[in-house]
Amino acid sequence: MAFGDGLVRSAGTSLSGMWTSRPAFWVSPVMCAAVLVAGVYAAVSGLGRTNVPLLAGGLAVLVVVDLVEFRRYPVRTPRRVAAGLLVLRVVVYVGLAHVDGSGLARVLLLLVPFTAYFAFGPGVAIGLAAACLAVAVVSTPDWYAHVEQASDLVMFAVGLVLTITMAAVAVRERDGRIRLQESHRTVAELSAAAERARVARDLHDDLGHHLTAIVVLLEKAAVFHDREPGTAKTAVLDAERSARRALGEVRESVRSLRSFHLPSALDELVAGQGDVTLTVSGSPERHDTGALHALYRAAQEGITNSRRHAAATRIDVAVELDAERARLVVADDGRGMGAAAEGLGLLGMRERVALAGGRVDLASTAAGTRLTVTIPVARPA
Repeated sequence: MAFGDGLVRSAGTSLSGMWTSRPAFWVSPVMCAAVLVAGVYAAVSGLGRTNVPLLAGGLAVLVVVDLVEFRRYPVRTPRRVAAGLLVLRVVVYVGLAHVDGSGLARVLLLLVPFTAYFAFGPGVAIGLAAACLAVAVVSTPDWYAHVEQASDLVMFAVGLVLTITMAAVAVRERDGRIRLQESHRTVAELSAAAERARVARDLHDDLGHHLTAIVVLLEKAAVFHDREPGTAKTAVLDAERSARRALGEVRESVRSLRSFHLPSALDELVAGQGDVTLTVSGSPERHDTGALHALYRAAQEGITNSRRHAAATRIDVAVELDAERARLVVADDGRGMGAAAEGLGLLGMRERVALAGGRVDLASTAAGTRLTVTIPVARPA
């Protein structure tokens, strides 16, 4: 059905935007902003030689690269593209370190393992972190002789550990959200499939029942047209009423049934059908609407099958609604089903009753067919 497919499409679209955005996208821009502030402050204070235009330009390049990558690959970047962008970033990081007099630009190297983790996993990220630490040690001669330089290296090592940890958490969260999105999409697809099956059963039960009744009544009118015009006219009027009920039920089937009174529905179902007797005992108040609706559909299908397959002249419909269960019996005096296989109607009935927690028993002999549907009262959890 179109509405079921639309449900899947809309769910997939909304979830895609909600759950699969790139994790921790803010880390790189924040660090770039910090480096820019420190570089400008160093230039203004005369603490070091900072080429502000080159520094600002290089940081702008990093931000633009991030934005383009995130827009092009909102979930994860392909490995080849990620490798190329990683090389570009490393070149820019090294260049910024040479034009930044504050020395803070070196912290951008922390983004190397952080960025690599998302595309290549923990192994590559840890290897690159070790390489960055080695570069920092080699580029700081006699660091062991100066407490400040040794402290900077220790803090750089701690920063590498923290960035890898943050990347691991972000990746785990991203993958979890992707799995959640897939679960939501699966639930939406299953819900749409269940709804399509429900509508198919409703249409089959409604139209099948009424069309069978109309065919029988019109055949009766044709047979009695010349011999008993009054009987033929009554049959035609009954067929018209059945057609109107079919039209009303088709309109009703497109929306969910919030309230359902089984005895009234059954009275309307058998109205004008002289070969059907109905007996209802008990109250439907304690029974779930879904169970009562399943009984009604079972009664429809049972009456239809008695007419269509069993050539019955008498059909008895009995419903018992007590504190423990809801029970429907449709018995006829027809010729039975014989060895015929169960059709789509009985299959749909069994599915509907099973969803309500009940069971269907069918006994068919040459002396008649007896359909029994039993649905226990749902107990609160």
